[in-house]
Amino acid sequence: MTAPLASSPIGPDEFLVWERSQPDRHVYFRGHVFAMAEDSPRHSLLASRIIERVGAGLRGRPCDVYTSDLRLGLDLEHFVYADAAVVRRPLALRPGTTDVVTNPKAVIEVLSKSTEAYDRGDKQAAYLALPSVEHYLLVSQREHRIELYTRQADASFRFTVHGAGTTVALDRVGVVLTVDEVYAGAFELPGDDG
Repeated sequence: MTAPLASSPIGPDEFLVWERSQPDRHVYFRGHVFAMAEDSPRHSLLASRIIERVGAGLRGRPCDVYTSDLRLGLDLEHFVYADAAVVRRPLALRPGTTDVVTNPKAVIEVLSKSTEAYDRGDKQAAYLALPSVEHYLLVSQREHRIELYTRQADASFRFTVHGAGTTVALDRVGVVLTVDEVYAGAFELPGDDG
């Protein structure tokens, strides 16, 4: 994450009112507002490939896949936008809002240099603390690598790494991703590595 936009903290309700009037999206974390990083063409392609394939796998199921326009409330003072999120119907919303979803079932983040530490740190911890989250995927822009956290019966998470020639089973939502299909042509596009 970058430096906060303002030095003075603001409250979560004040942030939501302010952000709804902004042309760009922002992350809100414990009173501080951060501008979201711009995505590379490779990042955008990887996110869209995953949304396409997850969406196809969810047909006929009680879940939907959403783009990075869906605001997620990770707790009372943490609002983010994932690159993709699977949410079981009906949406659970932060009280008093119509646009802050609190029940993602699977969350997908395409890693970028500028956000990787946050995606693996505070953001990951907040996602995994949500009782609704069954899967958390981290998708590399630098190599054929998808990291998967899957919730276990005891509420812990199992971590697996999937590379070229493998599949990623999101068994809690009934979707299987083929790593090679997700990455097809991705490395022909500019990424955040140069």
